Amino acid sequence: MNMNEPPHGIAAYAGRRSRLLQSMGAGVAVVPTAPERTRNRDSYYPYRFDSYFYYLTGFAEPEAVLVLVAGDTPRSILFCREKHEERETWDGFRYGPQAARERFGLDEARPIGELDEALASLLGDQPTLFYAPGAESEWDARVMRWLNAVRAQTRTGISAPAQIHDIRVLLDEMRLVKDAAEIDTMRRAATISARAHRRAMRFARPGRREFEIEAELLHEFRSRGAQFPAYWPIVASGASACVLHYRDNSATLDDGDLLLIDAGCELDGYAADITRTFPVNGRYSGAQRAAYELVLAAQAAAIVQVRPGNAWNAPHDAAVRVLAQGMLELKLLSGSLDEVLETESYRRFYMHRTGHWLGLDVHDAGEYKHGGNWRALAPGMTLTVEPGIYIRAAHDVPEDFHDIGIRIEDDVLVTDSGCEVLTRETPKSIADIEALMRERPAGK
Repeated sequence: MNMNEPPHGIAAYAGRRSRLLQSMGAGVAVVPTAPERTRNRDSYYPYRFDSYFYYLTGFAEPEAVLVLVAGDTPRSILFCREKHEERETWDGFRYGPQAARERFGLDEARPIGELDEALASLLGDQPTLFYAPGAESEWDARVMRWLNAVRAQTRTGISAPAQIHDIRVLLDEMRLVKDAAEIDTMRRAATISARAHRRAMRFARPGRREFEIEAELLHEFRSRGAQFPAYWPIVASGASACVLHYRDNSATLDDGDLLLIDAGCELDGYAADITRTFPVNGRYSGAQRAAYELVLAAQAAAIVQVRPGNAWNAPHDAAVRVLAQGMLELKLLSGSLDEVLETESYRRFYMHRTGHWLGLDVHDAGEYKHGGNWRALAPGMTLTVEPGIYIRAAHDVPEDFHDIGIRIEDDVLVTDSGCEVLTRETPKSIADIEALMRERPAGK
């Protein structure tokens, strides 16, 4: 799919804008896309739009701003780059305002160079300005210039907005529950990512390097149509699997080690996020098997709790209880289960939460609590379920368990009756993983 086309269709984005306009009541919203960023000298990072902006427009070009005017006559205005034959020769196709308005279903579209003058006029006599304060200091300064330009017209009877509201409060609630088009995209991203993990399992073997496995993941993502990795893959072997955000991806895979891969693609803006942990040589040792089965049981207990009406924290609590009991049984901890849970001594080996929202961002928009209480899960919410155990070598840890790091992560959609594991095509049981790894071609 061409990223310059709205992948969910014009009606889906228009519907989102209409919902936001209704939530605003009256006022003006300003939602800019992300800037291009320099990597070094005149080389730029691959461009990636702002998630809020893209959610409302499907427009992937840089230097663009969406302005929504709420009230009796609501309207949507896109400010974007003009057509420019010379720049298109260097940088590629641009829609320009006229084609962008037609193709993306906006009420109006204007050149981006007119933004400042237009906002100084559009904000006049509006009660509220909606934007994201603090997101970018340059935009904060620009907004103040608009407001001051309106205030300078006070003697003519024009007033500036008296209130500034954070637009993210409204958009986060909207983005938290995915529509059918979003869910379809996330299913496809999950399928591509599952294929990548299967490819990695078939390719891994002692003597190969972590970055070789990384390359197989990236190859599968791009060859299946994903535009980017959703985040840079973690490919951590041996003791490095105990480093939660390991980035080096350069060590040699040793016989007898586990390999933890945390990787997912981004497809049309939407992320997948999968972690699997498997033996480099294709067979789990006794201690590895015991620790893996514990994490797998914790994940199963958590997934059971992903259903409408349950509190966000219910999956985490279920996973922690299973993990804590298992740590006692594996002699990693001592005392009673109640003591371990009360003192949180399990955090020595499991120090993160069991999941996060997933969508346009890997750690997606949306609050986890309302009024101090964990929010209730509802159909259309998507989240990860990712318990783990990280056992660093220490004098009080049984030697067989030294430097074992395991995480198992899936992407889960809350449905009307329970949940759907979007990433279920990724092998997860010991039997399935070992069977897949026996299919590896012979040779180095």
